[in-house]
Amino acid sequence: METLQINEVAPRDGFQSESRFIPTDQKVALIDALTATGIARIEATSFVSPKAIPNLRDAAEVVSAIQRRQGVDVTVLVPNLKGAERALACGVDEINLVMSASDAHGRANLRMTPDESLRQFANIIDTVRGSGVFINASLSTAFGCPFEGNVPAGRVLDLIGQQLALGVEGVTLCDTTGVANPAQVSVLCAQTQECFPGVPITLHFHNTRGMGLANALAAWQVGITRFDASLGGLGGCPFAPGATGNVCTEDLVHMFEQMGVKTGVNLPALLEASASLPDLIGHDTPGQVVKAGSADRRHPLPAQM
Repeated sequence: METLQINEVAPRDGFQSESRFIPTDQKVALIDALTATGIARIEATSFVSPKAIPNLRDAAEVVSAIQRRQGVDVTVLVPNLKGAERALACGVDEINLVMSASDAHGRANLRMTPDESLRQFANIIDTVRGSGVFINASLSTAFGCPFEGNVPAGRVLDLIGQQLALGVEGVTLCDTTGVANPAQVSVLCAQTQECFPGVPITLHFHNTRGMGLANALAAWQVGITRFDASLGGLGGCPFAPGATGNVCTEDLVHMFEQMGVKTGVNLPALLEASASLPDLIGHDTPGQVVKAGSADRRHPLPAQM
């Protein structure tokens, strides 16, 4: 059975949504702790304009300071050509481009329609090609748009095809506002793998309506082995109404490990990192396993027995 690959997105997707700036040294310390857990890749930051997302204004400093460990890829989100150039200068392993499957969300989030995003992709890919840096593209609202509603599967598949034709090497399907359901996930994931065999497909779920883990399980049951997840369940898109936290990394790892599905992640070390989050960000997190403990945890009998 193939080991799952978990992409930890809290340092980017989680911290960008926090109400306060997390100091650079504390970001670096958390990323280093996550690197030691066996996570396959870590989305460390985004090379976005500091005016757009002030919480990530220290992107270059973070990437330059973190410890690099063999077998753990450092990926970053890049919104434009300038961001890609900055990322390449820092020696990242992977860049993650982003576009929307819907016109309305694309304009709200990126100020670009999908067609305009694809044209920008072409310029970025021309710059990155030949560098050895892996090029992934995340497709937001792949399961539904908060403004337009349903996004047809045919449109999603067509956009993936256009991304790959430009030189994208891997694709992430994003349930941006947590509207997906397991039946829908099963169908779209199966169609995507059938249409694009051999292409690394990652799933990015939000737990907005409590279906994040169910959707991840549905995706795995049809062959998906790559998942985005966020420590503590942090995160949410600032430009998508109703987009609350991502599927929680430790809850996802716990579920699969309890099923006998290997993730390569040291769960106790991951829980230790998650337990540090409230002091770091100043509030509680929605993760469940960090509060309840693993299912194989045992408690002492009451004293009166």
